[in-house]
Amino acid sequence: MSTKSNIAQRRIKDVTYVGVATNLGLAAVKCVVGLLAGSMALFADGIHSISDMATDAVVLLGVRLGAKDPDPKHPYGHGRMETFAAVVVAVVLLAVGALMIQRASAAIVRLRTTDSEFPGLPMAVLVVALLSVFSKEALYQVTRKIAVSTGSSALYANAWHHRSDAFSSIAVVIGFIATRFGYQYGDQVATVAVGLMIILVAAKIIDGCLHEFAERSVDKDTVEDIKDIIAAQDRVQQWHQLRTRSVGREIFMDVHILVDPQISITEAHEIAESLEEALHAGLTRPVNIMVHVEPDQPHLRK
Repeated sequence: MSTKSNIAQRRIKDVTYVGVATNLGLAAVKCVVGLLAGSMALFADGIHSISDMATDAVVLLGVRLGAKDPDPKHPYGHGRMETFAAVVVAVVLLAVGALMIQRASAAIVRLRTTDSEFPGLPMAVLVVALLSVFSKEALYQVTRKIAVSTGSSALYANAWHHRSDAFSSIAVVIGFIATRFGYQYGDQVATVAVGLMIILVAAKIIDGCLHEFAERSVDKDTVEDIKDIIAAQDRVQQWHQLRTRSVGREIFMDVHILVDPQISITEAHEIAESLEEALHAGLTRPVNIMVHVEPDQPHLRK
């Protein structure tokens, strides 16, 4: 494994362990206060935090398996394991969102049929919800930043899982305020809103994973960075057929370069190696490069 991959893996693990500790504390507080205060939205939010811990474990496992070196059966490495981990996180999100909607809808029906007056919620519900909003949004920002810099789709999915928890806490706050103004279904309606937001986030993550499985090119900014690096090579007279794809955190790419037809094979090889070194140094993600060298002749130019 390259030094760049080792550093990225360590950063992913560190921020995920911070997430585990944060989720553990929030889940305990939310579930206890939610049960004692009779807030279905806060209790559901606590269950969501527990699901966050489960996806933290999935991310750690996916990163560990994805970082394994290539072998005869997997010559391109195991990077797809991280993408599978992202899919697992998204499926958990879908299940959590659907369950929250179902439970809240059932609670609304019960309130309407029993004609019982909702007793209101204590201030502790608001305090815990606000604590969750600020802590999970901060965790989202840090996790997303590391996910983007390392190119980890699993960590990016987990970052959105953190933010969905912050969204759900915002909904709890809104529900609390609604009950204070006499709307007895505020807590349950907030829970439904949370469930819908979580499902939308899961759909977005799954869409990104499907594109990666379909061998979509890397993002536009990275492609532009690659083009700039190639263009900066003085001895590369022209290039074409640049192709890229992501396998986990690693970029796989190939490109055809045209060089002076009068130079030796050794010199042409040196030019290709120089380009590979520049790409390794200039890109933040690990990159696996195949350079095809061609003589600069009119019929080969594209």
